Amino acid sequence: MKLNELKAPGARTTSKRKGRGVGSGNGKTGGHGHKGQNARAGGGVRLGFEGGQMPLYRRLPKRGFNNKRFATNYAVVNVGDLNQFRSGSIVTTEVLVKARLVTAKLDGVRILGFGELTKKLKVKVTGFSATAREKIEKAGGTVEEV
Repeated sequence: MKLNELKAPGARTTSKRKGRGVGSGNGKTGGHGHKGQNARAGGGVRLGFEGGQMPLYRRLPKRGFNNKRFATNYAVVNVGDLNQFRSGSIVTTEVLVKARLVTAKLDGVRILGFGELTKKLKVKVTGFSATAREKIEKAGGTVEEV
């Protein structure tokens, strides 16, 4: 006899098949009673539902640290949007606000590298992505973090 040949009585039981006629003891309503939300197909309430009472997970105070309140939020401008300025001009946060590329200054302006730049510009803003910096310098412009 080997370990895989051992057979314990009752080790494998067949699952109860609900709503199957005579002899099962679970015919007709199939152990769900008569009517009501839990008797219906797909019935029942979601996890944590307490019958309309304010659920426990909402009654308890929030704990732990969340950085959302302290995170730095940058207004974002893509490199491709800078093509509307004349070649050789200086692009600052104020210029971007006047051009309506930035609606709110937030914690500063960050230039991202989407699009292509064809003009030589001097850009002075809070931050740049690596690709944006590369594209501005490739077009002959200069980059300065303020």
